[in-house]
Amino acid sequence: MSYCDFSNNLPATNVNRIYHDTEYGFPIDSDDELFGRLILEINQAGLSWTTILNKKENFRKAYKNFSIKKIARFTEKDRARLLNDAGIIRNRLKVNAAIHNAQQILELQKTHGSFAQWLDTHHTLDRAAWVKLFKKTFKFTGGEITNEFLMSTGYLPGSHDDNCPIYEKVLKTKPKWLEK
Repeated sequence: MSYCDFSNNLPATNVNRIYHDTEYGFPIDSDDELFGRLILEINQAGLSWTTILNKKENFRKAYKNFSIKKIARFTEKDRARLLNDAGIIRNRLKVNAAIHNAQQILELQKTHGSFAQWLDTHHTLDRAAWVKLFKKTFKFTGGEITNEFLMSTGYLPGSHDDNCPIYEKVLKTKPKWLEK
């Protein structure tokens, strides 16, 4: 069963349905929001996406509205705060990855202008090349995390079935994967 089939059979108020209909596959222009999606995808590893969606606002608050600059400066005190925050996933590797990845994105912003522009420069890569690039650049970004991050932000196709009612809406936003 595809995510579209699953989501389209849910009530309109279900977190998966809302995410599917309003966020999944749609391009994100804000670097902080792109990074926020990466944090969520990393934290989903080993858990259900529903769990992450239900904790999304807790993540936003704990990670300072996904501010790359703020997260890159997190201290040991911040790490301890995150590891004691029951509203998010308290996993040391995932917390450390978020901080490290924020620092990496700051460097990418210096060299490419923005995280989004760095992604744009690689938009023609296939899935395997994206995974290799992400593993080289970031922590805790294996194949599935990288794939879902890129599909969920419009950099790789496949977020919606062709017959899904949301598919046409995504196409109208000119996803980056169509701009070849």
